[in-house]
Amino acid sequence: MHIEDSNCNKTHRERLRRLALSDLGWNSFFESEFWGLRRPSLVPARVIEELKGSHRLRTEQGDYLAEVAGRVRYQAEDRDDLPAVGDWVGITPRPEEGRARIECILPRRTKLSRKVAGREQSEQIIATNLDTVFVVGSLNREFNVRRIERYLTLVYESGARPVVLLNKADLCLDTSSVVGTVESIALGTPVHLLSALQVTGLEAVRAYLARGQASAFVGSSGVGKSTIINALAGTDFLRAQAVREHDDRGRHTTSSRQMLFLPEGGIVVDTPGMRELQLWNSAEGVARAFEDITILAQGCKFRDCGHRGEPGCAVEAAILEGTLERERLENHRKLEAELRFQERKADPRAAQRQKAEWKKIHKAMRHIKPDRF
Repeated sequence: MHIEDSNCNKTHRERLRRLALSDLGWNSFFESEFWGLRRPSLVPARVIEELKGSHRLRTEQGDYLAEVAGRVRYQAEDRDDLPAVGDWVGITPRPEEGRARIECILPRRTKLSRKVAGREQSEQIIATNLDTVFVVGSLNREFNVRRIERYLTLVYESGARPVVLLNKADLCLDTSSVVGTVESIALGTPVHLLSALQVTGLEAVRAYLARGQASAFVGSSGVGKSTIINALAGTDFLRAQAVREHDDRGRHTTSSRQMLFLPEGGIVVDTPGMRELQLWNSAEGVARAFEDITILAQGCKFRDCGHRGEPGCAVEAAILEGTLERERLENHRKLEAELRFQERKADPRAAQRQKAEWKKIHKAMRHIKPDRF
């Protein structure tokens, strides 16, 4: 068995050395952008891993360890202007050294990103040029439908196709009820049940992993992202650990983002589990993730209805009728509040304007005389 696995891995490594650009995800969009550079000396390459101070790239000729050209770093205004996993770049290779220099970054078709953890107001790119993003939830005590809403918002903003995977289905006694709950907030996004440990439900996932198609798996620590990828690959690409028994919380197994090439031709990105997931410039993502609330709000009596008990509120009516969860409305408010907070932090003048408006409101309220009976 060990010999068979060794031969399988050897065959896979040999296939990687023979990859065509289309196997790496190259298409007419990138072809047009690349030749528009009019720099025939450059070679197209894809960033498959970010390392400290360098990047690992893959080309038709093989892998390179690359540094970013000083000119690119100098012109970069923020992190968004530097290479990320999934990017297509133009490089000057040094084959005899196995190294290269990144001279430019091609425009991105999609970009999955979030706000960095903590108080810093900056963007962290998770991966770019993805076709599909799998939002992985776990059907154990850690299952949280509000967290799935938040991840879906992130994916909608990215421009990639979202798919929800409910892993560890073997631990759930009423899967149909859970699927129904998730489908009610996923608004047409596909939802699939699977158990990576028992190798069931994986065919539905493989349907999204055509040759040259790039996908990422996102979700909290312990939901089974690495285990799913290993099951799809048929080998232990990634180290996986069991969740803690006393609380079903995950352990951080993946520590960096990297692109992996499956034997059948699909490309996957495993990402570290996220304890803290804050949105970054996700107004469009919020609108798409909560489109049902937006549509309901159009039926409210007042255009500026806050859905807090106003007469003729269609959103409140839907909650009373049981067609909308109050928790979903509250999560919508929470995400919108996060975006407004980011906007104020990014634009101090906007914060000053808002502060001035509130001062006017409070001043006006002080001059209102109470009704006398």
